[in-house]
Amino acid sequence: MFTGIIESFGTIKRIESNGEGKILHIGCDLDLSQSKIGDSIAVNGACLTAVQLGRYEFKVDMAPETVARTTFKQMAPGKRVNIERALKLSDRIDGHLVSGHIDGTGIVTSVKKSSNAVIIIVSVAPLLAADMIEKGSVAIDGISLTINACSASDFQVSVIPHTARITTIGLKQVGDAVNIETDMLGKYVRKILMGGALKKDAERPGNQGVSMALLAKNGFL
Repeated sequence: MFTGIIESFGTIKRIESNGEGKILHIGCDLDLSQSKIGDSIAVNGACLTAVQLGRYEFKVDMAPETVARTTFKQMAPGKRVNIERALKLSDRIDGHLVSGHIDGTGIVTSVKKSSNAVIIIVSVAPLLAADMIEKGSVAIDGISLTINACSASDFQVSVIPHTARITTIGLKQVGDAVNIETDMLGKYVRKILMGGALKKDAERPGNQGVSMALLAKNGFL
């Protein structure tokens, strides 16, 4: 679990192919001497497991599913990335709860200065947009941000100078692809509402629903 408050820049030092997966070697400005192999580290918002550690570098394996759902399929050595270690239960949650499980990608369609902020618009698939609300939370490349406005195909965020300076969001240009994680609470609500429709279907005549016999038949008893 993460908060979307980025701790450090990182740099992709080397990428190895592993079938449809990848192995990333990443250098960072963060002192990892207190971290250990097996720890979760979010890289551009994707929760990855450290399989090798140095004081200022680490190596992670990426499964094919992670590669397919993220911008890492286009990643090249030298690319800057956002780094956040897993949340401690004793920490303040300054951003929002971020799982590190990327829902999909978006494309930056507009970057405009507005007073001391940068207004960024990102186009996304309708399925991702359906989980967004105005003033709700979204993680872009692992950065916790507030949605200013949203439609069925895009959303807008406002980035303050501090966030632009210490994360890769300040480097984004029109056409750049970004990792998107929508708010998990919104996804649960959608699932519950969909479950309500399934429940109605289950209550149709002839459908016996869940019974002791059904549980036993499927190995639950």
